[in-house]
Amino acid sequence: MRDDGRAMRIGRWAVAGMFTANGMIMGAWAPQIPLLLPRHQIGESTLGLLILGLGVGAVGSMLYSGRLIATFGARRVLVALGILVVPVLPLVVFAPNLWMLALAMAAMGAAIGCMDVAMNANAVEVERGLGRAIMSSSHGFWSLGGFVGASLGGIILARFGAEAQALAVALAAAALVAGASRFLIGEHAPARRPAAEPRTALFPRQPILWLLGAMALFSMVPEGAVLDWAALYLSDDLGSGLAVSGLAFGLFSATMAVMRFAGDSIRNRFGAVATLRMSGFVGAAGLMLAAVAPHETVALAGFAVAGLGVANMVPILFSAAGNQPGIASGAGIATVTMLGYCGILVAPSSIGFVAEAVGFRVTFATLALLLLGVAILAGRAAAADGHDVPAAAPAR
Repeated sequence: MRDDGRAMRIGRWAVAGMFTANGMIMGAWAPQIPLLLPRHQIGESTLGLLILGLGVGAVGSMLYSGRLIATFGARRVLVALGILVVPVLPLVVFAPNLWMLALAMAAMGAAIGCMDVAMNANAVEVERGLGRAIMSSSHGFWSLGGFVGASLGGIILARFGAEAQALAVALAAAALVAGASRFLIGEHAPARRPAAEPRTALFPRQPILWLLGAMALFSMVPEGAVLDWAALYLSDDLGSGLAVSGLAFGLFSATMAVMRFAGDSIRNRFGAVATLRMSGFVGAAGLMLAAVAPHETVALAGFAVAGLGVANMVPILFSAAGNQPGIASGAGIATVTMLGYCGILVAPSSIGFVAEAVGFRVTFATLALLLLGVAILAGRAAAADGHDVPAAAPAR
C-alpha cells in the first residue's frame, strides 16, 4: 500500500508533465501563426481555413480517442500520443507547400486533441488512486506550459528564427514526455466490470454525458469570447488604447492560471458540486460586470473576476465525465471534451455575428447567463468527487 501511494504521488507529477508538454507546444504555436502568411504567400481567409482544419483534426481525433483508451488504456495511449505530438510543430514550420501545411496542421490538431483526452483520463485515474482532486492543478500546468511556450518560444523565434524555435520546443517537449512516460500510472481493473457500451459505438449513450458536455461547452464559449473579442470591446465601446485593451485576456488568463493551482484545495475542502456552483456564479458576475462597465478599469476587473470563476469549471466537468458509473473513463471524457472544445471553435465566428447585431455588452451579458446555467446544473457533476464510483477497466 505504501508503494502504491508513492507510485500515485509520482504519477500525479508525471501526468502534470504531460499537461505541461501539451501546453508548451500550443503556446509555442501561437507566435508562429502570423509567419505562415508571408512564408506561404496566403491571406487571412486561407489562414482561417487552415486553423479550422487544425480544429477539425482535434475534434475528429476526440471522436475516436475514447475507443482507443477503452482498448489500450489511457496510459499507453497517452505515451504514444505524447511521442507523436513532439514533432508536430516542426512538421508545420518546415512544410514545403500549402498542401503539406494543411496536412501537417490537421495532424497537429489530431495528435494534440487525442493526447488531451488521454491525459485527462489518466488524471482521473490518479484522482481515484489518491482519493483527492488533482484535475484543476493539472490544467494549471497546461496553462504554465502555454505561458512558457509562448514567452520563451517567442524570444527564441525573434532571435533565432521560426525553425530554431520549433526544434527547441520539440526537444523540450520530448524531454518532458520521456521523463514523465515511465512514471505514469496504469488503470486499475475493478473487481466487477461495469456494463459497457457496444464496441461499435463511438460514444456512450447516457444522457448525463451529453448534459456534462453541454455544460463544458457553456463554460468554454466565454473563454473563447474573451480571447477573441474582449480587446475589441474595450477599444470600440470603451475607447481603450492598444496597451489597455490587450490586458483583458491577459488578466483573465492570469487569474485563471492562479485559481487552477488553488482549485484542487478548494474542491477537496468543499466538494466538486459546491466549487462548480460558486465558480459559475463568480464567472457570471465577472462577465456581467464587464458587460455593464462604465469605464475600462471596471471592465478589466470584470474580466479578471471572470477568469477566477471559469478556471475550475472545465476540470471539474472532466472529472465528472471520467467518474460516471458504468462508463469507461476515456469514453466519458472524450464525449465531454469534444463538446466542450467545440465552444472554442464556435465562439470566434458566431460571437462576431452576434456582437455585430446586438453589440458587445449584450453579448457578454448573454455569456454570463451561460455560466449561470452551469451553476444551476452543478449538482449533475457530483460524480467528480469519485465517491463509490468504480474505475472502468480498459476493454480487452
